[in-house]
Amino acid sequence: MSDSIRVRFAPSPTGPLHIGGVRTALFNYLFAKKHNGVFVLRIEDTDQSRFVPGAEEYITESLSWCRIPFDEGPGKDGGYGPYRQSERQHLYKKYADELIASGHAYYAFDSNEELQGLRKTAESKGESFIYNWHNRMRLNNSLALPEKEVQNLLDTGVDYVIRFKSPSEGAIVFTDLIRGTIEIDCSLLDDKVLFKSDGMPTYHLANIVDDHLMEISHVIRGEEWLPSLALHHQLYEAFAWTPPKFAHLPLILKPTGKGKLSKRDGDKLGFPVFPLEWTDHQTGDLSRGYREDGYFPETVINFLAFLGWNPGTEQEIFSLEELINAFELERVHKGGARFDPDKTRWYNHHYLQQQPDSELAGAFIASRDELGVDQMLYTEKVVGLIKERAHFVSEFWELGHYFYVAPDSFDTKGLKKAVKDDTPNLLRELSEHISSVSFDSAKTIRQSIRDWIEAKEIGFGKVMMPLRLSLVGALQGPDVFDIMSMIGRDESLSRVNALLNTID
Repeated sequence: MSDSIRVRFAPSPTGPLHIGGVRTALFNYLFAKKHNGVFVLRIEDTDQSRFVPGAEEYITESLSWCRIPFDEGPGKDGGYGPYRQSERQHLYKKYADELIASGHAYYAFDSNEELQGLRKTAESKGESFIYNWHNRMRLNNSLALPEKEVQNLLDTGVDYVIRFKSPSEGAIVFTDLIRGTIEIDCSLLDDKVLFKSDGMPTYHLANIVDDHLMEISHVIRGEEWLPSLALHHQLYEAFAWTPPKFAHLPLILKPTGKGKLSKRDGDKLGFPVFPLEWTDHQTGDLSRGYREDGYFPETVINFLAFLGWNPGTEQEIFSLEELINAFELERVHKGGARFDPDKTRWYNHHYLQQQPDSELAGAFIASRDELGVDQMLYTEKVVGLIKERAHFVSEFWELGHYFYVAPDSFDTKGLKKAVKDDTPNLLRELSEHISSVSFDSAKTIRQSIRDWIEAKEIGFGKVMMPLRLSLVGALQGPDVFDIMSMIGRDESLSRVNALLNTID
């Protein structure tokens, strides 16, 4: 194995990529780039029965949208391809045969019916059936059967699997870069299947062979793979290969902090758990995606980085380059990371403020049939006034519809608060004054109306609240004089008169 840093993200194309998978890809990417290494995408499609059309394309598009592109993978050969396990099928049988020849694996001819019967018998006694040193010499395999009978079974094409021969005693001790020293009692391990009757390897064998042949230096993967670590270490020993260094990331937990985050949690609480929208090819059900829900890629990267890692400082906003510089596996937590939907919205609010008004205006216009591209410059100005209050572009219409259409009603609470006995007379006088005000700029309008209010020696709120109500329809929105400057004198007068008609 070379001294260079090579990491891999190895998803299975069995459906949409969970946000936890994106975090695994991100941490691999950050680690690789921090150490001038290579980030590899490998598609682990050995289980053809679970293959879902379009899933691989979804994975690559998700990584691209999240701005964490792979250096090597399907379509980007770095000399270690192919990068789909289904295209590497010819490699694995050779290594399975090597394990049999060295005595580390054996043929097992037990049928599914036989094994199911053994499991049911064990369950009836309150026990669990484990295929390992306890019982393998009593089962239908090449360790227990005469050599001639084994050869006959192979020659006649009887279905078989190849199982790893786990030790019956002792302990396996290994180091995880996040969790430290881990010790496993060998007597509790089962003889895992390495090669299936359909001629395909299981995840365990293909994973080890590919990591070795691709010279992977560090395996950074989810906590759910911890139970497989003992077998994987034993396989490296059986092949006399130097194992990579392992790091197992903590689970992403539900917002309650109890249990692993699932799609149901997102559906229930109103947030996506997938980077992009996904339509189930069997049911037609649509699952929401962060992209389609209006989140920015920078948001997804930033909040995912903080799910299980922290920089050791108070800084919460990181560019991708800053994350690369700050990232250390030693600062990844062991415990599960609670998902916080409110924090993701907070991040999106921050990144929305950083976007050019022109891009936000384009997205706003594209989302509303009422708006046209001929309103681009006007809409850019609108966006500049309202975006501070928004988390998503989808909120722009609610926050700024009055820039385009006059209110057709007035908020009841606003009327109660803003309208007093003398309000009609004040609005009539204000309407006359507005008719003579220069609308060159918001500043000019502001100064003129302020001078008028001061000259009349009345409270500022007595005029400004009903004026805002007339323009917006509620006591909300950006600066009143910015609104007036945008919609113009005639529209401002029309809206003041509309409120007058309502309260008269």
